[in-house]
Amino acid sequence: MKLITTTAELAAFCKPLAEAEFIAVDTEFMRERTYWPKLCLAQVAGPEDAAAIDALADGIDLAPLDELMANPRVLKVFHAARQDLEIFYLRMTQVPQPLFDTQVAAMVCGHGEAASYESLATKLAKAKIDKSSRFTDWSRRPLSERQITYALSDVTHLRVVYEKLKHQLEKSGRLPWITEEMAVLNDPATYRADPEQAWRRLKPRGSSPRLLAILKEAAAWRERTAQRIDIPRQRLLRDEQLLEISSHAPKTIEELGLTRGLGRGFAEGWQGRELMEAIERARSLPESDLPTRDKPTEQLRAPGAVVDLLRTLLRLKAEQAGVAGRLVASADELDRLAAGKRDLPVLKGWRREVFGADAVNLIEGRVSLALAGDQARLIPVTPAT
Repeated sequence: MKLITTTAELAAFCKPLAEAEFIAVDTEFMRERTYWPKLCLAQVAGPEDAAAIDALADGIDLAPLDELMANPRVLKVFHAARQDLEIFYLRMTQVPQPLFDTQVAAMVCGHGEAASYESLATKLAKAKIDKSSRFTDWSRRPLSERQITYALSDVTHLRVVYEKLKHQLEKSGRLPWITEEMAVLNDPATYRADPEQAWRRLKPRGSSPRLLAILKEAAAWRERTAQRIDIPRQRLLRDEQLLEISSHAPKTIEELGLTRGLGRGFAEGWQGRELMEAIERARSLPESDLPTRDKPTEQLRAPGAVVDLLRTLLRLKAEQAGVAGRLVASADELDRLAAGKRDLPVLKGWRREVFGADAVNLIEGRVSLALAGDQARLIPVTPAT
C-alpha cells in the first residue's frame, strides 16, 4: 500500500514512469456539492509500481503528475475514461494523450455491451474487487487502509486487463479500431461546458423566438454563475424554474418572486438582480438576433421489415466478429440506413467491414438472410435474367 502526500514523493514516483510504455490511471472525486469535480485521489500504476496520490494533502503540488499525464510518449490507460479525463482536462487545459479505454476495447473484443471494470478484473485478471469502499466520502481525511487498498485495486488490476485486451486486439488485428474510437475522448470539446449552448438541452413550453432568447440568456446566466461560485446548476436554479421564468418573462423582482419554489431571498438578492438583467438583455434583442429552435429531426420513412432484417443482420455479424453490436451501429443508424441514408459512421472504417457493406447489400437485394438450422446466414442472390 503506497500513499503519496508530498510533492517530493510524487516527483520521485513519476520520474521513472516517464520512460514507461504505459500507465494505468483512475481517480476518486466528489461533485455532489460543487459544479466542478473535486479531485480527491489519483491512482497511477506503471508496469511494476503503483501509488495513490492524495490530491488534498496539505501543500502538495500535482505538477509532476500533470507532466506525466501530458507526456506524449506514455500511453494512459483508463476504464470508462470520460469523467477521469474531464478532471485532467480542467486541470491541464489539454487532454492527456495518447489514450486507451479498456471499456471500449472490451466491446471491440466481444466482452459485452458495456463491460464493468469488476467483470473484466474478474475475468481477465482473476481478481476479486472489494466494493465496500465504492461510495465512500473521498474528501474526508485521514483515508483508511481499506479505502487506499480499494483505490489502488482500480489500477493494479487494470494493468493486467489492459495487457490481456491489447493481446486480443493484436491477435485479431483490431488495434487500429481503438484509435478510431478514441476520437471523441481525444476531443477537448467533449469536456467543455459552453454556457451559451446550455439552453439547448432544455425543453421549453413554446417555440417563439423571444421565449427562446430569454431561455438562452437565463440558462447562460445560470451556467456561468454555477461555474463561478462552484455549485451544481440545479442547486442554483432548477430546470423547471428556469423554464417557468422563460415562459412568463417577469418584468419586476416581485414577478420573479412568484416563481414556484424560488423564494424571496433569491428574487430580492444578487441572484434575482443578475437574472433580471439577463432577461432584459433577451427582451432588448432585435428580431434578427433571436435564436430559433433546432430543426426537428427528419421524419424517416424506414420500412419496418427492413429495420427488422438489419437488426437480425447486426446481431449475426456482431456475434461472428466477436464485437458488441451497440458499438457497431445504434438503433437510429439502422433506421437511417433502412430509410436510404448512406453518409453514416456505420458505413465507414472498420464498421463497414464488419457490418455496413453487408447491410447495404441486404437492403439493395444482392444478398438475403436464410436460416440454417437455428442459425442465420447470408446467401448471395442470383440476379434475375
